[in-house]
Amino acid sequence: MNKIKNIAIVAHVDHGKTTLIDEIFKQSGIYRDNQQATERVMDSGDLEKERGITITAKNCSVDWKDIKLNIVDTPGHADFGGEVERSLMMVDGILLLVDAAEGPLPQTRYVLQKALERNLKIAVMINKIDRQDERHEEVKGEVEDLILDLIDQSGLEDYDIDIPFFYGSGRDGYSSNDPSKREGTLEPLLDLFVGDYYPFPNLNPEGDFKLLVTNLAYSAYLGTLMIGRIVEGKVNKNEQVQIFGKEKTSKFKVGSIQVYKGLEQADVDSADAGEIISISGFNDAEIGDTVSSLAVPNALERIEIEPPTVAISVSVNTSPLAGREGEYLTSRKLEEFLVEACRNNVALKYETTEDPKIFILKGRGELQLAIVFEEIRRKGFELMVSRPSVITMEVDGKLQEPFEKVVVDIPEDCTGAITEKMATRKGIMEGMSPYGEGRSKVEFIIPSRGLIGLRSQFLTLTRGEGLMSSYFVGYRDHIGKMLARTNGALIADRKGKTTPYALFNLLSSGKQFVKPGEEVYEGMVVGEHTRTNDLNLNVCREKHLTSVRTAGKDENIALPPIKNRTLDWAIDWIDDDEWVEITPENIRIRKKILPANMRHVKR
Repeated sequence: MNKIKNIAIVAHVDHGKTTLIDEIFKQSGIYRDNQQATERVMDSGDLEKERGITITAKNCSVDWKDIKLNIVDTPGHADFGGEVERSLMMVDGILLLVDAAEGPLPQTRYVLQKALERNLKIAVMINKIDRQDERHEEVKGEVEDLILDLIDQSGLEDYDIDIPFFYGSGRDGYSSNDPSKREGTLEPLLDLFVGDYYPFPNLNPEGDFKLLVTNLAYSAYLGTLMIGRIVEGKVNKNEQVQIFGKEKTSKFKVGSIQVYKGLEQADVDSADAGEIISISGFNDAEIGDTVSSLAVPNALERIEIEPPTVAISVSVNTSPLAGREGEYLTSRKLEEFLVEACRNNVALKYETTEDPKIFILKGRGELQLAIVFEEIRRKGFELMVSRPSVITMEVDGKLQEPFEKVVVDIPEDCTGAITEKMATRKGIMEGMSPYGEGRSKVEFIIPSRGLIGLRSQFLTLTRGEGLMSSYFVGYRDHIGKMLARTNGALIADRKGKTTPYALFNLLSSGKQFVKPGEEVYEGMVVGEHTRTNDLNLNVCREKHLTSVRTAGKDENIALPPIKNRTLDWAIDWIDDDEWVEITPENIRIRKKILPANMRHVKR
């Protein structure tokens, strides 16, 4: 059997996982001398490149000192926690990356908790040690306290807490167990990976073949690719195997077997226990299925992950401008897209409703759902989505809702504004401490619905200098009604094209979302009112011409710049009686009831 080690790199958002993997590739000799290395090569999706975050977990491998290292790059955002949970099923150890200035944050706690539940070996690298505001000694203490706290909570009395700490910079490509070093290579870290600390997979190579499908991919030539780690035995190309689905068991012939070799996948004729592989031959596989030899009587334990906490209604586009920009418009095609999204991500669930045009999609957070809609939109679909709502449950006759722990890292002079904003959203402060120079770290417990629409306001209040992160802490008693946004909407009262003259004369009514010459329809939201009620107005009004022509009579109309309407912003901004209309070319906001005479103006 080949010498293989499987390791996941986990961290909070923006603590440097993908950049560290870039350097590991360079220093382990994956690239040829004359080959141009891509920055953040593991963030291969278009949305990942644009947003600078990892959205889906990905596999790769490097060879170091005659040992093959299968490395899994995991997302750092709490909304993609389902990806992390699945990834940890394929590995025997994790490397936890922590920022030398920011220290452990909510998602750090979440991934550590999942790793401890699976009894994985943990090593820590304090990254970005070259930062001006680094505080590695305090951060090391915080990580140790966090690990001890989680071990105590999990009841793991025999867990080995002798955890190695490394210091370095993924960007500059050095690591060491000496925090004063500011140069070198990543060799100490790679030696740790292949050394005695991380175990070889303790799996049976002689038994019957078994593999748990933890991820899916698609190839235009091979069809569905089932990705997972071989738990037992060996698999050969063209072998007859069986797959245990949720409801039925099917047989198929293994088409191709691919293992990870650097960034690429290489075809092999067979693979042994412990290897992470992708196999083809069966197109209806789902995450959680078991692929095994015909002699195996039953499936491995199915993947169970934490349930979704946020739901959003998704509808086909019924606006007056529907059908002009998108290729796909029907509810059948929309359902196909949603089924595919749920098949590729077990953290997502979808349901039909009594209205055949409307579906409900459930996930971990608004960012995860916004990513799904962005992907559907880029495939040429037109759709509408509602405001996200939290999934409540009844326990012992009491209504309960999901709560989150929020940690904000903000400039000291923004503390009052942020505390006030959190209080209006029913957040309770749990702790506050100075951190770095002129900054504070504040912790809140807040209902999940209080976070919907908060991120954009948070960035405005902290002048773009604040960091906010959160993780799910469980269900607690429902805390009553909460207004989504304080201000009303400015709504177009007729169909037509906006004119500079009309928009200029309506500047005092509120903040505008539309530009001159843009097509609008009755019921379309064109801005945010300065007051709490909604206001219908005419944004298509033309200036009446007169016979008088004198110099200086017509004043030059200057309108303020309009911010781009993004999907994330629109989902954050809308209220319960509004839809976001999403097309491949535009994002619009509209009222659910379009005719003005059928709508309430008072909110």
